[in-house]
Amino acid sequence: MRKRVCGLLLSLLCITVFMGCGLTENKELDNKEPQKVELVVWGAEEDTELMNQIIQSFQIEYQGQADFEILFQVQGESQCKDALIGGLEDGADVFTFADDQLNALAAAGALDPIENADEIRNRNLSSTVEAATVNNQLYAYPLTADNGYFLYYNKQYITEEQAKTLDGILEGAAANDKLFTMDWSSAWYVYSFFGNTGLQVGLNNDGITNYCTWNQTDGDIRGIDVAQAMLEIAGSSGFASRTDQEFLNGVKDGSVVAGVSGVWNSVAIKETWGENTGVAKLPTYSCNGDQLQMASFSGCKLIGVNAYSKHVEWASRLAEWITNEENQRLRFKMRGQGPSNIVVADSAEISQSPEIAALLEQSEFSQLQRVGGKFWDPVSKFAGNMAAQNPSGQNLQEQLDEMVEGVCAR
Repeated sequence: MRKRVCGLLLSLLCITVFMGCGLTENKELDNKEPQKVELVVWGAEEDTELMNQIIQSFQIEYQGQADFEILFQVQGESQCKDALIGGLEDGADVFTFADDQLNALAAAGALDPIENADEIRNRNLSSTVEAATVNNQLYAYPLTADNGYFLYYNKQYITEEQAKTLDGILEGAAANDKLFTMDWSSAWYVYSFFGNTGLQVGLNNDGITNYCTWNQTDGDIRGIDVAQAMLEIAGSSGFASRTDQEFLNGVKDGSVVAGVSGVWNSVAIKETWGENTGVAKLPTYSCNGDQLQMASFSGCKLIGVNAYSKHVEWASRLAEWITNEENQRLRFKMRGQGPSNIVVADSAEISQSPEIAALLEQSEFSQLQRVGGKFWDPVSKFAGNMAAQNPSGQNLQEQLDEMVEGVCAR
């Protein structure tokens, strides 16, 4: 009996000791400082105010769960891939990029497949999900569905009828000693002249190299016909090849009354032109005696999470936060950018946006941007010569052949 009582007391003592240890351990966990989470976010300069506001709301949402230090840094979306692959471990944790860079980023190991892919797919337009997918796996978070371009014009100088043709726009601009601008240093915009002609460009099956027939010498529209049309446009006193920022500067100083750009400039243009702001699909242009509808590249912006981030889980939460319904509404309100989120895209404020309407009208003549890296420089060089009205006098067919050779290089 004595042994039994002693054993019972010993058991109770052990239980008490273990419970005490557990309480001490829990108390230590409760007093543990939140994990320090440092994240760097890359995005366009124009998004600085918006992104800082989104980052602040994220920190409020998850307050107390981590000790956040989140820094927004300006990094051009079109150069994001090159900047990131140049040093993945030192790159941003979260970054905005154009969808045509997805394949290269995934192949380089910069992106991992998204874990809650079905949830993200169900929230977004199918076209943006497709743009964020490689081999049936979702690698990025859709952000916008508006990475295309259309025509802006000032109704004070360009009539709605003139805005239908490039001839009319140039005539209206020249008559007022003003300019229509378009960035011919960017192959992205130069596609407009070749894309609706029957001439082809695209990716080969290897997903890296291009095919291109822009130097074609037969058919209804030949490469040389497009080159000649570009020379005639460049010869107008109402035309200037200017970058997107230079276009916006011209809008603000009054020298530019029409230009090709996208929704990212809509707020700034409306602030300057006010009720005189006009938007429309791209115009037609004169080529080989006919009026051809200008084409466009289309696409979307995506948010990626660096697979080498030290805080991948928090980076993923932030990427999802940036692209959620509430923040896509905020993006449209502050930046005029069209949403990828299905609910926001179907909202009344989106349907009433003339910029989104122009994009939708232009979409009939647009193509998802899928070209390899060798496309950009040769096309920009060729178009630069056309914008300068071919100062060397080199044969146009020779220039077209050189351009295509560069585009198709391996």
